[in-house]
Amino acid sequence: MDAARLRDFATRYTAAWCSQHAASVAAHFAADGTLTINGGTPSVGRAAIAAAAQGFMTDFPDLVVAMDGIAIDGVRAVYRWRLTGTHAGTGASVRISGHEEWTLDADGLIANSLGHFDAADYQRQLNAPHRGS
Repeated sequence: MDAARLRDFATRYTAAWCSQHAASVAAHFAADGTLTINGGTPSVGRAAIAAAAQGFMTDFPDLVVAMDGIAIDGVRAVYRWRLTGTHAGTGASVRISGHEEWTLDADGLIANSLGHFDAADYQRQLNAPHRGS
């Protein structure tokens, strides 16, 4: 995929995350695509990927994902992102950055995504005192 098409794809992927429609996120993956977050159990297939995305969307009803960059690194693309939102359960404001390493299929969809973010920082922010407490 050329750089312009990759940037367009990543822009649409970012918008899907902000849409509160988990199926829109999953539509960017191949039918048998995988999403693995921080080395956890892979979500395999669009239904499982949609469920994983829905988890974040439920936890953060005001979820905003911003694209910090997209680059081609050999046979992979690296998508850099920043998530901000208010956690529904704790009321904590969260701002985390991370990246996904994508392997794209022949149709330009994500065949495999390895997502990474600082889980310790995420937990620290969830447990931090927040306004209104």
